[in-house]
Amino acid sequence: MTKKLEFDKPINELEDKVKELQEFAQEKNIDLSDEIKVLEQRLHRFKKETYENLTPWQKSQVARYLERPTTLDYIKYIFTDFVELHGDRLYGDDMAIVGGLAYLEGQPVTVVGHQKGKEVKENVSRNFGMPHPEGYRKALRLMRQAEKFNRPVICFVDTPGAFPGIGAEERGQGEAIARNLMELFCLKIPVIVVVCGEGGSGGALALAVGDRICMLEHAIYSVISPEGCASIIWKDSNRAVEAASALKLTAQDLLNFGVIDEIISEPLGGAHRDPEAMACKIRDKIIKNLKQLKTMSQEELVKFRHKKFRKIGMFTEDIAEN
Repeated sequence: MTKKLEFDKPINELEDKVKELQEFAQEKNIDLSDEIKVLEQRLHRFKKETYENLTPWQKSQVARYLERPTTLDYIKYIFTDFVELHGDRLYGDDMAIVGGLAYLEGQPVTVVGHQKGKEVKENVSRNFGMPHPEGYRKALRLMRQAEKFNRPVICFVDTPGAFPGIGAEERGQGEAIARNLMELFCLKIPVIVVVCGEGGSGGALALAVGDRICMLEHAIYSVISPEGCASIIWKDSNRAVEAASALKLTAQDLLNFGVIDEIISEPLGGAHRDPEAMACKIRDKIIKNLKQLKTMSQEELVKFRHKKFRKIGMFTEDIAEN
């Protein structure tokens, strides 16, 4: 059974009460609509109050939640005729990254994304969404193929980070990520990125160089996890709550910094409460952005992408006077 979010418990308890009352009314064939309506109004208020005031640490918990929709869930709802392609043609297949061909409103597209599991066995097989080098090379192979046949690329980002194991390092983890970054900047096709869960470090960035970067309302995107940051800065991973605030990893912070282009609002109570509704919102954003990007030439796309990333961040420079 999936462990529930601590701050979400009152909402879960009220949802259970509503469900029990509905089942009881149906079983006994009695009218409890007024009582159910009162509970549903209270439930709506609880969800609104809770999810409109989440702290950065609570957003991190929501972004990592096992019941949160994954790349394959979104593919099922958004695209049609998806055909998954496997392997990097160099070493093997990495199940932490999925990708393949699909249709979006009749238009062929290439879809690539990180894939976590919903339970322990699947999470182990997917390596908890942490790709090896062959995963990034598979993604790059599919993107190059998309460019060859002039198909837009849609990337879903949801990973704690690239896998840091010895085998991954031996097979060139750093090089694989760096090559993805370099080649994504040069792709002459539209690239749309959706940060749908946890965007961790270079493992996320290797799929996140796009013309449009969208981020779900309760997703996170950061150079390091709050726990990792706390361990390095304060030598105490228990200060992750403090680190989450300092990292400015929420969609709202990153929109202000110009790191992402837009925020996609989630259903009340989070994407995990209505994956299909969440997918519909993502689908609309992808379609809207694709229509805009298709008006640009290949050369304009590449120049626009370079300019977009060069504008990210602010700095000041002090020049000492002689």
